[in-house]
Amino acid sequence: MLTRTGLGACSTTLAYQQPLIVFARPLWPGGRGLTCPPRTRFVAGARCAGSAHTGRGAVGASTEPQRVPAPRPAPGMEAGDGKEETPLSSALSRFQLSEDYGFLLPNPLTELPAPYGPWMEIARELPQLIASHRLRSRVHQMPQLSTRHLRGCEELYLAHLVLSFITMGYLWQEGEEGTVKVLPRHLAVPFWEVSQALGLPPILSHADFVLANWRRKDPSGPLEIENLDPIISLPGGESLRGFILVTFLVEKAAVPGIKAIPQAIHAIRQLDEETLHQALQGLATAIGAMGKALQRMHDYVDPAVFYAVIRIFLSGWKDNPAMPDGLVYEGVSEEPMAFSGGSAAQSTVLHAFDELLGIRHSQESTAFLHRMRDYMPPPHRAFIEEIGRAPSLKQHVLCSGDARLRVAFNRCVAELADFRSCHIAIVTKYIAVAKAKAGRAEVGGWAGRPPAALEAKGTGGSHIFSFLKSVRDTTRDGLISA
Repeated sequence: MLTRTGLGACSTTLAYQQPLIVFARPLWPGGRGLTCPPRTRFVAGARCAGSAHTGRGAVGASTEPQRVPAPRPAPGMEAGDGKEETPLSSALSRFQLSEDYGFLLPNPLTELPAPYGPWMEIARELPQLIASHRLRSRVHQMPQLSTRHLRGCEELYLAHLVLSFITMGYLWQEGEEGTVKVLPRHLAVPFWEVSQALGLPPILSHADFVLANWRRKDPSGPLEIENLDPIISLPGGESLRGFILVTFLVEKAAVPGIKAIPQAIHAIRQLDEETLHQALQGLATAIGAMGKALQRMHDYVDPAVFYAVIRIFLSGWKDNPAMPDGLVYEGVSEEPMAFSGGSAAQSTVLHAFDELLGIRHSQESTAFLHRMRDYMPPPHRAFIEEIGRAPSLKQHVLCSGDARLRVAFNRCVAELADFRSCHIAIVTKYIAVAKAKAGRAEVGGWAGRPPAALEAKGTGGSHIFSFLKSVRDTTRDGLISA
């Protein structure tokens, strides 16, 4: 049983003693926050920025990450890094966001320190090890490594990425008919500790798969798909690469819209209708760009490979008939735990836009979306919650009687509904149509069989088509009538 406190991390610091310029009030009562300077050595009992680490490992431990306050500033955004802090960057950095990358982790590390070489060696060979059915034996031979040598949040995020990919490969190496019930101690314990330090669940999530899983081929080159690669991969070849990187480009396209949120809230507080109009125009343009980026999925991802090979490795052990009892994390808890698989609903972007625009989804959809927030980095989740505490944009537009604002607001809502329609079309092609044509698909020596347990569900556990259509339709309901 895991009884020690596990990872330490970043120092506790007083923050938020002055009102945030953009939101015009302290972010949390009492003005206390956590900060994580990069590459700071961990000390026992401390926590990484905004983490939920409690050192719990007893039987019956919670299987969902805890909601916790967000830290400031983000790695690479501290005073003294040579970049002048503006009111906008100050507002974003408090939630580990940047003006350049939004929710993406800026320039993630690609190598862990030398003591973690055994993890990196396995992670680099995952597609080959899975294809040859050797991954499980390699994991069984893996040494028990202490997490105490990890330094700073950047190394923590890479460790979580590496361990989450190894875990998914270990679980699904033999398909849904060859799952295991126990994750070995020397993988489960460090994965649990790193997860607790970050406030993330011990499973592959969108934060790992996309936000922290990218690198430039040419460090000085552009953020274009030809100059990008994932840091860690799984079976799926070029289609998996395309799936990760197209999703990355959607996140990157959202950045101007993310920056428009604090600008819009500040404008509402200042009764500055011109700035508010500009912010809404910027938000609508960003959502439109996200839709164009998403369309590139057709160019880079083969539907047969996605359906028969990639999809199972994103699957979780909650609401999944292939693993009805969940998974025992050996050395952490004697009872099995259940976590949802990776899902687009774990991206903070659309949650933030919904919150700003006052979009209200059905009770069932809202419950699922709120559960997916537990799979986001705590600072990103706190960003959504802070938007929800701000003055209502929709009410402001209604009360203003300003026709230009109403048109700009409706354009944002319409673009958001169109984006969700585009997502439905892609899911139809890559799941429904692919299912009708389903057979075995082979990539890089790994022969995939379509996962029967997920035929009507997304990898996050939702009833995917009814969910996506519901949130699209309730988005349209958010339009303001003339």
